Amino acid sequence: MTARALMLQGTGSDVGKSVLTAALCRIARRRGLSVAPFKPQNMSNNAAACPTGGEIGRAQALQARAAGLDPHVDMNPVLLKPQTDCTAQLVVHGKATHAMEAADYMANRDQLMGAVMESFGRLTNAYDLVIVEGAGSPAEINLRDRDIANMGFARRAGVPVCLVGDIEKGGVIASLVGTRNVIEKKDSAMIRAFLVNKFRGDLKLFDEGVTEIETRARWPCLGVIPWLPAASKLPAEDALVLDTPLTPSGKALKIAAPILSRIANFDDADPLKLEENVKFSWIPPGQAIPRNTDVVILFGTKSTLGDLAFLRAQGWDHDIIAHARAGGRVLGICGGYQMLGNRVSDPFGVDGDPGEAAGLGLLDVDTIMTRHKEVKPVSRGVTALGPTTSGYVIHAGRTSGPDANRPFINFGAEQDGARSANGRIEGTYLHGAFAGNEFRRAWLEQAGHFRGANLDYGAAVDTALDELADGVEQAVDVDALLKLAEEPGWRRKT
Repeated sequence: MTARALMLQGTGSDVGKSVLTAALCRIARRRGLSVAPFKPQNMSNNAAACPTGGEIGRAQALQARAAGLDPHVDMNPVLLKPQTDCTAQLVVHGKATHAMEAADYMANRDQLMGAVMESFGRLTNAYDLVIVEGAGSPAEINLRDRDIANMGFARRAGVPVCLVGDIEKGGVIASLVGTRNVIEKKDSAMIRAFLVNKFRGDLKLFDEGVTEIETRARWPCLGVIPWLPAASKLPAEDALVLDTPLTPSGKALKIAAPILSRIANFDDADPLKLEENVKFSWIPPGQAIPRNTDVVILFGTKSTLGDLAFLRAQGWDHDIIAHARAGGRVLGICGGYQMLGNRVSDPFGVDGDPGEAAGLGLLDVDTIMTRHKEVKPVSRGVTALGPTTSGYVIHAGRTSGPDANRPFINFGAEQDGARSANGRIEGTYLHGAFAGNEFRRAWLEQAGHFRGANLDYGAAVDTALDELADGVEQAVDVDALLKLAEEPGWRRKT
């Protein structure tokens, strides 16, 4: 069996490709098609562990959920996880290989096309439809040579493209028409249609704009999609957005989370942000952690030593230590857990440059970074609060010390994390714990959220996916869009 395939590319980053891919996966599934998402190359520190092993970008895991599938490494065969401004860890078919300089990767990335096509071939043989998401923009013609993420892949696989423009950013006419003008003719021929995303207001006011784009770019418009509130209810994608949360009614539990320079898996915060009577705040660099904060959460990072130095440069170490001394609660997740200990050592440069540094000293543990990277889903762990929860771990490093004798969670005979003697300072390697309703409620209650938490997070995500699919289906000529994937000879190499 050979699947149909369609690729969504964008005029730039953050135009909504990931969300629209998820919506189309849900729409296709509701139409009775077996559908899978695919992103040839992703750059993100927001990763998910796959049940069969390995890791992929978190956005592809959400798209898999929309398609009714478990995440699989074939859905994102090449993943780059930035460690510094110039280096990133390369993950191929879910396994970390080595760190690469940006220049080296750009010069040799075409060598990964084989891995990309292997994964794409397996998906097209297993499903009726594959929805492919591009990365960045095909208009970045300085990156066209050796490209595997946009037109390089589309041309190699012969997959038709729908181009997505974001009207909320402004200049959408120029971005769509300009893309046509700067890319080469054979690349332009792969684009069969375009969509305009995130429109606010009266759609009729843009009728003339659509006509101008169609005339100048010579592509048909298959829909102008309004700004859909459901998108803000979905797990965070590849970029952290400083959205303003709804103001809770009554007395709220105040949670603050510093934005580390290499913050990773920050979607752990999403269930907390949706909770009633929780005021969750991201703290940008240059701002102090508010004194009236009830709980400080240090999320994961792709470079623990690098972000430990970054945290100190912002003065957040003083804020967090003062908060803890005043009886406040602190939770560290993954890299954040490592920072809470006495010392972090990275003798092999696993997580950035080799070195070591003192931690915040709030937990009596030490961490040594190891070459082995543990990536796996975990289930039904018994927490210190009693309720069970599930999630996943993605980390390098071994953490031990007296406070680890009071683990955050137990998975049978295996212990994870640490707690201070008074229970107010906690650390864990477990991601996704807050998605578990029973555990999240117990944790919020012991942190001071006594009004009860009734959110069913899993159901809320599925409802948001359905609402997103409804909105896209109303705005887009889905039949015409899916028909593009049925074009004869789409697998022909051009």
